[in-house]
Amino acid sequence: MHQHDTSTEVLTQAIVRYSVDRVRMEPPLDGPRTLAELKAMAGGTINERGLGGLEALRVFADVLAPACISVDHPRFLSFVPAAPTEASILFDLVVGASSIYGGSWMEGGGAVFAENEALRYLADLAGLPAEAGGVFVSGGTAGNLSALIAARHRWRQRAGGRFDRTRGLIISSKGAHSSIAQACRAMDTDEVSVTADDEGRLHPENLREAVDALSAADRERVFAVVATCGTTNAGVIDDLDAAADVAQELGVWFHVDGAYGGAGLAAPSVRPRYHGIERADSFIVDPHKWLFAPFDCCALLYRDPYAAREAHAQHAEYLDVLHADEHQQAHGEWNPSDFAHHLSRRARGLPFWFSLATYGTAAYRDAVETTLTVVHEAARLIDAAPHLQLIMEPELSVVLFRRIGWSPAQYQAWSDRLLATGVGFVVPTAWAGETVLRICVVNPRTTVADIKIILDSLVTTPDTDSTPDTP
Repeated sequence: MHQHDTSTEVLTQAIVRYSVDRVRMEPPLDGPRTLAELKAMAGGTINERGLGGLEALRVFADVLAPACISVDHPRFLSFVPAAPTEASILFDLVVGASSIYGGSWMEGGGAVFAENEALRYLADLAGLPAEAGGVFVSGGTAGNLSALIAARHRWRQRAGGRFDRTRGLIISSKGAHSSIAQACRAMDTDEVSVTADDEGRLHPENLREAVDALSAADRERVFAVVATCGTTNAGVIDDLDAAADVAQELGVWFHVDGAYGGAGLAAPSVRPRYHGIERADSFIVDPHKWLFAPFDCCALLYRDPYAAREAHAQHAEYLDVLHADEHQQAHGEWNPSDFAHHLSRRARGLPFWFSLATYGTAAYRDAVETTLTVVHEAARLIDAAPHLQLIMEPELSVVLFRRIGWSPAQYQAWSDRLLATGVGFVVPTAWAGETVLRICVVNPRTTVADIKIILDSLVTTPDTDSTPDTP
């Protein structure tokens, strides 16, 4: 099992061929299967003697992979898709084959150096200072939680023990990602959710009103203000300067969640809308969303990474050797495990680094701008269609619109049919209590023609009594 013999060589060639073919091909949309279908088609995959590598690969290729929707398909327009570059996908194979532990400089210094190069690119986009730094974590939920843990630690540390048993409080917007509320539950922290404006954006006046309404005791409990640059549902950017002002006045941490929308920093056409992000104490962006990296990859950046290290570094006898040389750590030779709520980690930022190093940052700028152009063309198509209505002008790469006259059941029936026929993947969402449609474009291969195919399919009202065929 741990030696390279003839059968392993055959399997190696088969897996490499499969991987290269998948990179080369136009991705199939595919679609889900029921549990009963998968059990019947795959059979029992785990047994005492094993299936053998070639048979296990066949089961995956013929049964399991087609039961997964390809998020890199150009008409996968739901949630936030992904569009990893060929270089990043191929290098993900290298990362897996290299058995690199990415938690410490001692064990993975070369990988950490490369990851920090990629983090520096993102820090520069946000205008963070030269000493800023951080770590790649699994996703936005992990990034937001880790940043807020660091924020609470600094609040308690500055209080000199007075708040060590006090339940903290954060201020965010109703448009904030669900992971902010999840972080509060995980941390046993309270959240003041500020009413958003009509486009789901954190409104300065509402923010001020929420702060003014706090009692003196609650003001003392506040340890962070959270803003969003690119809300997931509508793709709008909060007033970052206003949020930074409030955080500064309260003397608390300012965190910006840019898991989806932070990638827009790379596009000169929308960069001015992020004014104020340079004042953040922490900032996250997911390269596996709009920066063309494979799953799972979230960049977590701190203005002062050593404040985060004080909150997150784990100490144990067997780890003492990693923290023995503080001089090295002060000169950038740091341990990624010290900057988030994790210890073991793969060097998940390497595929993103390799893609940046391969193509250059100008290619990233152009790719993000391409998606923005497609989205604005999509908005014009919606404006011109008598059966559709644009809800708001897109600020980033999300378009919200309604199909005039449709019920929630009709939206769902249409969505199911679209996927079942392999045309595309667009699911309904909710806006101000109404069922509407949302298209999110992060794939530079998505064209205006792809969008037109989706919009044209909305002309005919679906039969909600019929069940679409399974793909």
